[in-house]
Amino acid sequence: MRLQDIWIALSILFSLPMTGQNPTKNLIRFTDVSQKMGSRFEISFYHHDSVQAEKLFDLAWKEVDRIEDLISSWDPNSETSKINKNAGVQPVKIDPLLFQLIRRSTLVSKLTQGSFDISYAALDSIWPFPKGPANIPDSTTVRRILSRVGYSKIRLNQQDTTVFLSQKGMKIGFGAIGKGFVAERVKAILEYKGVRSGVVNAGGDLITWGTLPNGKPWNVGIADPNRKNGIISMLPTLNRAVVTSGNYERYVMINGTRYSHILDPRTGWPVRGVKSVTIIGMNAELCDALATAVFVLGPELGLDFINQLKGYDCLIVDSDDQVSLSENLSYELFGEKGDD
Repeated sequence: MRLQDIWIALSILFSLPMTGQNPTKNLIRFTDVSQKMGSRFEISFYHHDSVQAEKLFDLAWKEVDRIEDLISSWDPNSETSKINKNAGVQPVKIDPLLFQLIRRSTLVSKLTQGSFDISYAALDSIWPFPKGPANIPDSTTVRRILSRVGYSKIRLNQQDTTVFLSQKGMKIGFGAIGKGFVAERVKAILEYKGVRSGVVNAGGDLITWGTLPNGKPWNVGIADPNRKNGIISMLPTLNRAVVTSGNYERYVMINGTRYSHILDPRTGWPVRGVKSVTIIGMNAELCDALATAVFVLGPELGLDFINQLKGYDCLIVDSDDQVSLSENLSYELFGEKGDD
């Protein structure tokens, strides 16, 4: 299916009227935007009190900053940097929040058979995005650095909350899961404080909860890989996350060939053949990781993988603008379940 065809189908479907509860007039939409973790973060929610809303924004941004201090690999003083500096040397005791994130990351690596792997970060030395390398690394160099990649080399001690990268030169990075993790944390804090309806956009990783005052779902745009800041269509989203990974924002052109920042941790090379992957599911952190994993797996294997995961769907746009949908999305949009 071509990209323009799905745009038409989505536009028709999502223009249909949706019924809901009666409007609640005393709720006001509050929105705040900030530059965090190298990306644009936006938080919106409905509340009746502007003073309380400001306090909630302050609480949310403090949590984002706290997490960035833990997971940023660019900050030499972050706990992640300390882990990387001590690779092959000694275990590092870390915050339980970061420990559990690393633990969940390794579980996703096992689930995806290594197509998602936070230890890919060692490859940054030869693929230094966003600028990118001046020349394509030779195969010998790629293999040498690739020997430092592998989630099985990450040693976790639950009792002491320590992490040890067992080989010198290893690194971990959270570029493929960190923003989804942050979005989930902000949502949890705001819900705990009584916010019943909101949306967090963590650099394109979105999570919604509750409904609009009129009872309708939040509308979330599915990113269009061919237009900057463009969308394929708006998706009514109720208590769901929508996360897109694409090759259209961070890449480098070398000898007329585009090399994406999304690397295959199994080969050490940038992934080709896919423009974008959108994952829709319950948890933004997992959606974030799955978007990268499916991007690496490609349309055929990626769809097969997602179709086996209950509660998660995907939309893949390949390099020829062919669109592939997981089974549930195919059924919802076009009234067909595909091949039985």
